[in-house]
Amino acid sequence: MKGKSINRRQFLQTSGYAVAGAAAIGSGAVVIAADGAWALSTTTLDQHAAMTLLRVSRMLFPHDFLGDQYYAKVVEALDAQAANDPAMATQIRDGIAALDSTRDGIAFLDLSDGYAEDAIGSIEGTPFFGTMRGATINNLYGNPLVWRFFGYEGSSWQQGGYLHRGFDDAGWLDAIIESEA
Repeated sequence: MKGKSINRRQFLQTSGYAVAGAAAIGSGAVVIAADGAWALSTTTLDQHAAMTLLRVSRMLFPHDFLGDQYYAKVVEALDAQAANDPAMATQIRDGIAALDSTRDGIAFLDLSDGYAEDAIGSIEGTPFFGTMRGATINNLYGNPLVWRFFGYEGSSWQQGGYLHRGFDDAGWLDAIIESEA
């Protein structure tokens, strides 16, 4: 039987996935995007938990123009918190269990968007919901890589303020001044 030959690039790509899979078995999880463009690595959360948190984060603050890699930063931050705080790990585990139990035992990840929204609505007001909301706000909107998508140039004081860096080119300001005149 003749074996299939592969080139060096294919070998490296294949072996990389094998190493990632072995790492996932050893501790936490490694989630690799379908196109291989990004990966999410956790030490405390398993793959189901990581993917559930990713979907919750995206559904809480949906932006079609942002890729999952930006929401993955939220999951990584929660994983780091869970690694250092057993109470946080328990809260995350219980929150995911609550989401997974909202529709006759169908996992949250398998729910349609409508049912997933209902599931998130059912946990609103819980500490887990507050944790997800806060972590998403801090780690998504606090990420300088995300700022460019919203046209935010960062803090102004390091760059001398906004007076001559953005404030003077605001088209909406001219419209307000003209309407008041």
